[in-house]
Amino acid sequence: MSDTTALRRTPCTTPRAGDPPMHRLQVRLPEQVPFAAGTFDTIGPMSRAAFPHRHTFYEIVHVTAGTGAHVVDLARWELRPPHLGLILPGQLHHWEDARGLDGSVVLFTEDFLLDHPGDRDLLRRLGEHPWLTLDGPTHARTGRLMAELVEEYGHGADGFATVLRSLLHVLLIRTARLRGPAASAPPAGRPAAVAEEFARLLGRTGAEGRTVRECAELIGVTPGYLTESVRAATGRTPGTLLREARSREAQRLLAHTELSVRQIASRVGFDDPAYFCRFFRRETGRSPGDFRKHHDRRDPSIEDGVRPA
Repeated sequence: MSDTTALRRTPCTTPRAGDPPMHRLQVRLPEQVPFAAGTFDTIGPMSRAAFPHRHTFYEIVHVTAGTGAHVVDLARWELRPPHLGLILPGQLHHWEDARGLDGSVVLFTEDFLLDHPGDRDLLRRLGEHPWLTLDGPTHARTGRLMAELVEEYGHGADGFATVLRSLLHVLLIRTARLRGPAASAPPAGRPAAVAEEFARLLGRTGAEGRTVRECAELIGVTPGYLTESVRAATGRTPGTLLREARSREAQRLLAHTELSVRQIASRVGFDDPAYFCRFFRRETGRSPGDFRKHHDRRDPSIEDGVRPA
């Protein structure tokens, strides 16, 4: 598990000159499940990275011990455990002067949310309050649930990916309820309003079929200004995020409906089914038919060959 997150000579995306490193998830073979769970120790040294970096995946941390601070974008939180924290894809974060850091870590890509597509929007909303200080009972409940995720992932028994998705869904729902005394208010430094509006738009049904220009018009800004705002907040472009949303929705429809490839192509904004098939193969490494044929295996996951952004 020491190489779960990308280290030297493991798959990292190449940043532009002057940009911080962008790490992606190294999935476990042979299941190819884009998910990992463990302690700070078993996940590896990158889970305590003291230098600013970004991920292409989500990270949930349950901090049970330690001193120092956790910095996300422009927000800085002093460590006074227990905490529950969320780092979104594209956010810049690092651990500052951390000593004795301990707890559990869960890592997953948006592809892993195939069974619960509504969780993507829930995660974006949770990102508005990404650092929570837990009271005693909440800390205990969270610890038990995180322990179940770690145990299930470690055993890898038949159907474990489905169980992991269900446990993760419960964790997100329970976290969304923490908006009272158990939740500490986040400091200043939230993303720009335009980027937040784009994230909300991206979470709506049918958004994956829109172009960047159409999204900009709905928000009331120019395409150039939308691109600048989203890149500043996430490190990625609106076009990249829309392309990934198209791919995720196509995978969901292939896995869970009887719609034809032509119908699915139209649903996600492609007039030409052949062009859609080329797009889908480029994004996932499989044809739509092959994805549909193999998706109902006992250990369901995004099929091997999915290319991280």
